[in-house]
Amino acid sequence: MPKTLALALATTTALSTGAFAEEITEFRIGILGGENAQDRMNSYQCLADYTTEALGVETKLFAPADYNGVIQGLLGGNIDMAWLGASAYAGTYLQDPEAVEPVLIKVNVDGSIGYHSIGIARKDSGVTSLDDMEGKVFGFGDPNSTSGYLIPSIEIPQYKDGITMESGDYFGEVKFTGGHEQTIVAVNNGDIDGGVTWADAQGNWEDGYNSGALRKAVDAGLVDMNDMVQIWKSNVIPEGPIVLRKALPEDVRATMTELVDDLYEADPDCAYGVASGDTLGFQPVTHDTYISIVEARKAKIGG
Repeated sequence: MPKTLALALATTTALSTGAFAEEITEFRIGILGGENAQDRMNSYQCLADYTTEALGVETKLFAPADYNGVIQGLLGGNIDMAWLGASAYAGTYLQDPEAVEPVLIKVNVDGSIGYHSIGIARKDSGVTSLDDMEGKVFGFGDPNSTSGYLIPSIEIPQYKDGITMESGDYFGEVKFTGGHEQTIVAVNNGDIDGGVTWADAQGNWEDGYNSGALRKAVDAGLVDMNDMVQIWKSNVIPEGPIVLRKALPEDVRATMTELVDDLYEADPDCAYGVASGDTLGFQPVTHDTYISIVEARKAKIGG
């Protein structure tokens, strides 16, 4: 463990004695979809190790196949912490406002706390904008994704009259790929003509921007961004929150909030994996940041 994090954890006696063990017997971290399960687990293993040391109990990672698996895990008390997208948080909140509390939000390298839904296509497809997508196959990620469905399903129809999310209206076919990585790979392989994923839209296109699903796909060697073009970009979306179950003991919630809040300063490499790329770490956030997303989800999806 980096010295700075070890010193921070040692400031509270309970952290080094395992005093939480009488209140919780294990700690469970859920990881939203976006890349394959093993890569997700690898990115979070350092956080799991720090959590075990901080709480004195075993930490388990869970990477369900879809977003709803994490949502239901939080609602059912089977997952204690997760970094949710804004829409996934809204869905959790609408089902049970007392289930989880948003505590931290990712900070971009310029200090902002937003990101974008990014429309992509292959450069050699001839598609350069949504104007070229008429009659073609368009891909969304997960129904519970903010950038992979909720926001583009609201904003794309505003781009041009006649665009809907129904197959055969404007797009020849609308598909759900299962997640961000799946969308990127499907576009890159030519299985779909265009699709949406997420990125901070900062930094260089060829790097997949500074953070997000495109950056993770570049890091994993799944795509060469020089083969891709951006065909659409949403308005700014608030980054999703790191949430903790409200039923957890207060000292556990305080410890985990502090641990993640200090992660970037203590271990930038670990923070890079957890935050899906270059960031300035995390900062406090409350439910108020997501009121507009809750209302948008309620209107579009209903829960």
